[in-house]
Amino acid sequence: MNWQGVIPAMTTAFKPDYSVDHEFVAKHASWLIDNGCTGIVALGSLGEGATLTDSEKAAILKTLVQTLGKRAPVAAGISALSTAEAVRLAKMAAEIGCQGLMVLPPYVYSTDWREMKAHIVAVLKATPLTCMLYNNPIAYKTDFLPEQIAELAAEHSNLVAVKESSADARRVTSIRALLGKRLQILVGVDDVVVEGVQAGAVGWIAGLVNAFPKESVALFQGAQRGVDEKLFQLYSWFLPLLRMDVVPKFVQLIKLAQAAVGMGNARVRPPRLELEGEELKLAQNTLQTALKSQKR
Repeated sequence: MNWQGVIPAMTTAFKPDYSVDHEFVAKHASWLIDNGCTGIVALGSLGEGATLTDSEKAAILKTLVQTLGKRAPVAAGISALSTAEAVRLAKMAAEIGCQGLMVLPPYVYSTDWREMKAHIVAVLKATPLTCMLYNNPIAYKTDFLPEQIAELAAEHSNLVAVKESSADARRVTSIRALLGKRLQILVGVDDVVVEGVQAGAVGWIAGLVNAFPKESVALFQGAQRGVDEKLFQLYSWFLPLLRMDVVPKFVQLIKLAQAAVGMGNARVRPPRLELEGEELKLAQNTLQTALKSQKR
């Protein structure tokens, strides 16, 4: 797994009966790679992993691995209520042919470092695959501090990356200060990607890329080169869309963005419901404004 560049946290497409639309999953993944993305992360929060059965997760991973082949690597999001379930999912992903794992803390239960470390270590030990730790204290109530991440990295060689979603670019600097280049650091929050890259992140696990891959790659590569007027203009245009990634209904919003550009539909699995009323109107206005002013 190459934990660098723009890697979509890919959405999961559903048919009208809410079954997985594998044909579109394959089409979407190919389109993302065709537009410059360097890999795919499936089954994450944006992929509505919590609503998928184990058999559905396996089928999605098989579709992605078979579709992309050697063109781009596939990483599986490993999230579960129990450690045993997370270990089982990790082993399943390895058997299917995934090249990496994105390891999350357990759903619902957030506690002290001793227990959270034990959960993560169990997943790291489950396979030889390279792993990326997902730190998202806002969503999962577990905050992996830089010193704790360094402890994990020192003890487990297959932990090679961290997705930093604390929304604080200073965390990137803190991790680098402790670990140098030992870990690849990836930004996990869309609206701080430029700041994160400037602080030293080498990758972006992106959300709005599901609808705007070309623009996302251009933004990331521009941030790598350095902030100039051209990058500032692109970031200013993109920011109202990127902010859709950092609100509770980010899945609905990003799928709505996909529908707006003709690459998907707005269908989500309950308990999520599609947007309606003023929420829908506001989101559509934001999308229409951006699309009208977009420079191709």
